[in-house]
Amino acid sequence: MAGLEALTSMNRELLECRRCPRLVAWREQVATEKRRAYRAWEYWGKPVPGFGDPRGRVFVVGLAPGAHGSNRTGRQFTGDASGDFLYPALYRAGFASQPISISRTDRMTLTDLYTAPVCRCAPPGNKPAPEEIRNCLPYLQREFELVRPRIYVALGRIAFDALLTILKSPSAPAFSHGAAHRLAVYPDRESWLLASYHPSRQNTQTGRLTENMFDEIWEKVHGLLEGSSC
Repeated sequence: MAGLEALTSMNRELLECRRCPRLVAWREQVATEKRRAYRAWEYWGKPVPGFGDPRGRVFVVGLAPGAHGSNRTGRQFTGDASGDFLYPALYRAGFASQPISISRTDRMTLTDLYTAPVCRCAPPGNKPAPEEIRNCLPYLQREFELVRPRIYVALGRIAFDALLTILKSPSAPAFSHGAAHRLAVYPDRESWLLASYHPSRQNTQTGRLTENMFDEIWEKVHGLLEGSSC
């Protein structure tokens, strides 16, 4: 419960964050102008907190909220094409209670898994600036310290690089889909960093990331949790 209370406290602080003027202006503009298909929605239009099991042994890191996805719904990977690819995979792997994530009120729960983005506000063109990423990393670092996962899953190169920065890995492994890297995060237990292509529409529609390739990532996660190496 202490971890949950600390996460709740951190999220209250996060929701007040206005450190990146460009992102604040964009997230609020999008929330006001809206997309025609979502005119009836009351957009979130604020930084997006992490979501999932506060005691999860798996921590999934994405890039940033989508302008009309998480910036609309207020929940990580909810309401956009990336989530439409991610949550069915998590459901098949036993981490999600349902395959479809529509809104914060759809009763979705995650088991043994927590997820958060590198950048908490929707960036124009889905491209946060390096300074904006640096401004946000302390929130992700605090979540790592509170959740204390065993497996870190980086969805995309930016998430992968951010994880290496926070975890202060003595080596700098190259990003490669499906690669698993042993980490020295905790003195008392083993931890791993697993890399995956991001489940963006650009990757999934071009075949760079297929359903089978993505399912293999979560099979590797289960293998690492059970103590077998990849």
